Amino acid sequence: MASFIIEGRHPLNGAIRPIGNKNAALPMLAACLLTEEPIVLHNLPRIGDVQTMLRILGEMGVAIAESGGAVTLCARGVRTPAPDPTLFSQIRGSLTLMGPLLARFGHFSVQTSAGGDDIGRRRIDTHLQVLAGLGASLQHNGKFELRSTGRLHGNDILLDEASVTATENGVMAAALARGVTVLRNAASEPHVQDLCHLLVKMGCQIEGIGSNVLTIHGCDHLHGAEMYISPDFIEVGSFIGMGAITPGEVRIVGVVPEHLRMMEMVFVERLGVRMHLEDDPTAPPTERYTLVIDAEQELRVRPDFGGAVPKIDDAPWPAFPPDLMSIAVVTATQAQGTVIIHEKMYESRLFFVDKLIAMGAQIILCDPHRAVVVGPSRLTGQQVTSPDIRAGMALVLAALAADGVTTIGNVQQIDRGYQEIDVKLRALGAHIERVA
Repeated sequence: MASFIIEGRHPLNGAIRPIGNKNAALPMLAACLLTEEPIVLHNLPRIGDVQTMLRILGEMGVAIAESGGAVTLCARGVRTPAPDPTLFSQIRGSLTLMGPLLARFGHFSVQTSAGGDDIGRRRIDTHLQVLAGLGASLQHNGKFELRSTGRLHGNDILLDEASVTATENGVMAAALARGVTVLRNAASEPHVQDLCHLLVKMGCQIEGIGSNVLTIHGCDHLHGAEMYISPDFIEVGSFIGMGAITPGEVRIVGVVPEHLRMMEMVFVERLGVRMHLEDDPTAPPTERYTLVIDAEQELRVRPDFGGAVPKIDDAPWPAFPPDLMSIAVVTATQAQGTVIIHEKMYESRLFFVDKLIAMGAQIILCDPHRAVVVGPSRLTGQQVTSPDIRAGMALVLAALAADGVTTIGNVQQIDRGYQEIDVKLRALGAHIERVA
């Protein structure tokens, strides 16, 4: 297994560009199954989870070609509605195959469960609720199967939680269903919006994109389309935290301003990060906006009214994303003051803080969902292991801010969500080495 060896306290200076949104890329890849015509995706992130998804699709019979940085997928020759179980079990995003396979072939079958980060229970009941509402039936006897008798039919469905992947499965299944589908309490994250915009380009009329009520007008068939995947706002948030706790000025090129509002609320208003947005109308549209994390930082927790200890918590979009809670924890360790971290969604997300405590952070883990962070703490390099994608990146940030050398093992977890992060950081001046 590969490791990162990081010598901390070196200034980071220069520009860095976020990859395409991983959580948009995976369902958009799955959407190629909805049509026999080519789907062309630009800005596809070259990360572990995407490579696994491409392998799943390729083994099912999807023709995949790359040219000039774009990836073209054609599902005309798909042979089976049953993805390879070994590959399926490696990533959480494989769940997004259910909706399109069920919609096009009336059948989905797999002999294992989806994988992904081990951050607590990750239920699929909302997926089953939505697909059952569209006419699918579930069989679970040694293998997991969804079937429909004839074409799926539109329905008015209230999701029991605002699940991102369940919303994506529902939208894709409804795109080929008979009649109109209304999804209420739908997720509205930027990656859900990206998928909806792709389906619109494929010929499906969708109303309410960006809201929690989506109306999907089912089509008899969908055609090919071309789409640019928006930048990964989770990676942008990771770079904000990185720039805030290390010396030097970091410039994040190609951000989407409307994706930054809640990050500004937490990083700027709550933790005192100094940053500003630059607008260059003469630049290409994908490079127009640059977020600058200022070189001089005086991180300070802003207390609530009356001096009360504030909290940082996560919630569905447009609130602070759960995938950035690990980054917020590390940033808070370098801020003057006390803050409560409340991770509401996953009961194992905060368990990585024991590694930060070993590095010198003052953190009290109250229960699986809450931690108290008291800063600033002088961190010292240690030998640690990456437990998942986001905690792994948080440990990279901690190592960059720490005295001495930190060794981070199991970095293939980080590679699943961040593309050549060691190469990018070295270009900024970080002392980071990948070793086998």
